[in-house]
Amino acid sequence: METAEYVHAETGIRLAQARYCDAVFRKDFSAFGNCLTVDSEWRVGGRVLCGRSECVAFLEDRLARLRWVLMTFRTSILKIAAQTASGRTYVTEQSALMTGGGRNSVATYFERFVREDGVWRRSWALFQLHYLGETDLPGRFFAQPDYGSPPAMPPDEEASAASA
Repeated sequence: METAEYVHAETGIRLAQARYCDAVFRKDFSAFGNCLTVDSEWRVGGRVLCGRSECVAFLEDRLARLRWVLMTFRTSILKIAAQTASGRTYVTEQSALMTGGGRNSVATYFERFVREDGVWRRSWALFQLHYLGETDLPGRFFAQPDYGSPPAMPPDEEASAASA
């Protein structure tokens, strides 16, 4: 694979992971589903979820108890072929519970990707949890509007939330 092809594929996979994180944070289940192949498999929390619709339904159920989840993907180690790729990515999550407080997790995502119609989507994933623990989030929460899926942006005149 030529360098330019590799860089293009790597960029597409990183964008796929960024879209995934954005969809989870905003609870945009349609956008989340679009990150997956129709026959995607997700191994998470002791379960094996088969198909896009089952994966989306699982996420909807899990996120119903959470105000938000902020996922941070570290730099992936990837093996890329023409239309497929596999990789390992270390992930941290900060979650705010609806009941107050929060929790942190540290995990490894092992993933396989497929390029469909020029877009990289996840076809298989294993989420291996390394740490899960509560964290204190006693601070103030700020309600923010949802501007929609990327590349949607706020209007230029949008004000920043006051922190005090």
